[in-house]
Parts: sequence; structure tokens; C-alpha cells
Amino acid sequence: MKNELRSLDLNLLKALGALLQERSVTRAAHRLAISQPAVSGMLVKLREHFGDPLFVRTPDGMMPTARAEELAGPVTQILRDITQLLNPPHFDPLSATLTFTLAATDYALSAVLIPLIAELKSRAPGINLAVRPIIDGQVTQQLARGDVDLAFLTPETTAEELHSRSLYQEEYVCVAHRAHPAAQRLSMTLEQFCHYEHVLVSTEGKFSGPTDEKLAELHLERRVGVSVNSFHAVPEILRLTTMIAVLPRRLAMTTHDLVIIPMPLTVPGFTKSMAWHARRHQDPAHRWLRALCVEVSQQDDITLAT
Repeated sequence: MKNELRSLDLNLLKALGALLQERSVTRAAHRLAISQPAVSGMLVKLREHFGDPLFVRTPDGMMPTARAEELAGPVTQILRDITQLLNPPHFDPLSATLTFTLAATDYALSAVLIPLIAELKSRAPGINLAVRPIIDGQVTQQLARGDVDLAFLTPETTAEELHSRSLYQEEYVCVAHRAHPAAQRLSMTLEQFCHYEHVLVSTEGKFSGPTDEKLAELHLERRVGVSVNSFHAVPEILRLTTMIAVLPRRLAMTTHDLVIIPMPLTVPGFTKSMAWHARRHQDPAHRWLRALCVEVSQQDDITLAT
């Protein structure tokens, strides 16, 4: 019987299911939203396929044959399975138990993921997060293979074949430890900015960045004495020295010992975005996580604005 049903056209299966339930060509046509002659034609094909009349006319209407009654259970189950397959599954974050793997720099970990984790644990306590570092040149392949579900990048570092969504616009600020003389004054001239020794964050060990490009336009330069590969090292370096640093505002806001000092020059910021592969684009759980990322990022925008 299964082989008979497997080889049957889906539309004929639907027609058979409707006829079994309605016991009427007219009502079955209405149920399927097609014409009565179309259903009659399908019934002819069904009879030919199964070698059985399937339905016979009686004073009480169309009655199924023994063969049709035998088919009723399997047909109903197949149609139910197909409906579940075609309809997106319902996602309930409170009861969900799954793991997402996210790729992020240490900046994105502090600025995006830690606030996300705090919100996630109250809304979806059964969802686990695995955070991996961004590996240049491998993120697109990791997303395509499913090794990473969501990556936090910038538009400039996102491959064209990936889906993406901007989260917020970040800006750079000048920071110093609260005991630093500049922090006491809460002001700094461009000359003082260039005079103080700086800590710079560079995963490649460079001693220049966007700030130095803007200074070069003014025919100025600063003294970068230390280049580190992680933002997390900066607060402790500033606490133990008289150095200053230029950091993304959201990161500076998460460290209580740092004081934000108005920048004496404008350094272009960047857009933080998230990227994912087409294979996860329509997944209900993934869509829910992306929406939560956007919501958390917007909450932080409100906090920074106030």
C-alpha cells in the first residue's frame, strides 16, 4: 500500500483525502477550492490507479468501498506529515533546548554578546551559546558549513553571498583611567592628545589605525607606545600607567574605572552588523535570535543617548 501511495501525485492524494472526509464530489471540490469537474476527473484517475471504484453512489450519498476505507488511515497520516513539513514549525523560546554557535571579536563579545546573554537567559533559559573568535578568511565558510550560526562583523568584512543586518553605528571616544590628570579636567587639547602616550588595539600588532589617519590629515601624529591584540587588556594598562586610549564608546561604557574625555578631533566610527548564511535564513529559532540581537542593540542605543 505504501508503494501505491508513494507513486501517487500529491494533488490526487489531497483529492482522495477530501473525498474520504466529505463523501461528496461537490463538497470535496469546495474543500479543495477547485471545480467539481476537476475533482471528478481526479476520482477517475484514482480509480484507475488503485483498480477499485473507491466510492459507490447510494441513496445516502457516496460511500467508500472496503479498499477506500483501507486507504483512509495511511492517506490521512501522509497528508498530515506533508502539512507539517510544509508549514514552518512553531518556535517557543521558553521551552527550546538548542545551542547556537556565534563568532565574534572581543569587542563584539563585550558590546553585543554579554548584553545578549543577559537577556537570553531570562527569555530562553534552555538555549546555550558557544562563542568562537572571528578568524579572518574563514567566517563565510564556517557559516556555510554550519560550524557558525551567526557572526558579528562589519559591512566591509561581510561577504556578498551572506545575509546581513546592521545593528548600530559605533563611535570612537578618548578614555583614560579616572586617576589620570586629563580625566580630572574632563578636557583635552589636540596638542595634549598627541603628547600623551597611547595604547592601541590591533590584532595584527600594528601601531597605527583610523585615529592616526585623521591626525595625518592635520600633519600631526601621536605616540603609540603599546599595541595589544585585545580590548580587554586596555583598562588594566590604563590603570597602571599614564597612557590614554581611543576606544569604541560601547566598550568604554562597560568599564567603570575609565573616564570618557571629549575627543579633540573626529575619528570615523564603524557599523556593527550580524551576518548569517541562507541555510539558516528562514529557521524560526534563528530568526528569533536575530530579532533579539536587534532589540538588545537598540536598547543600548537608548542607554547611550541618555
